[in-house]
Amino acid sequence: MNNLYKHELLSGGIKVTNFQSFSGIVTMISDFTIGINEEAGCNKLVSVDNGYGTLINFIITPDTYVVDHVMLSVGDRITGFYDMDAPAPLIFPPQFRAIVMAKDTPYQNIKVSYFNSQLESSDSKLRLNIAPSTQIVLRNGQAFTMNPSNRNLIVVYGPTTKSIPAQTTPYKIIVIC
Repeated sequence: MNNLYKHELLSGGIKVTNFQSFSGIVTMISDFTIGINEEAGCNKLVSVDNGYGTLINFIITPDTYVVDHVMLSVGDRITGFYDMDAPAPLIFPPQFRAIVMAKDTPYQNIKVSYFNSQLESSDSKLRLNIAPSTQIVLRNGQAFTMNPSNRNLIVVYGPTTKSIPAQTTPYKIIVIC
């Protein structure tokens, strides 16, 4: 589930983020300190193994959006989304600050991407058809009353068409402001 595109500023001042994802099994969760003046326990280091020998550590901060606000545990299958253009230390395993974390759930898909005026993802693989039942909210759960097009979105959806791009009516859209 890779989603790469250039980091740029669009008209209207919307920052387009170069989202990348990594999926696997959580092998460890521990407290993590980023700075010297930081409160202990506010950040977590989550180690993820994709089952093919690739490991990534995600830093989860209070700003990381966890889909459905679920508690992540060792043994969970998850997908983490991060900004590929953000600075990262050159260490092994790679370490990225998570923007979005999602616990994998049957019959539920997650896409984090910039969606254009046609509500098509930046990689042209998914187009959204919004229905009256589609919940459109901000990260804090409050209603988003504007048009979600031309924005970075977290999309929670189920089945898609087999067309190119695939089309879906999402269950929920979380707008990343």
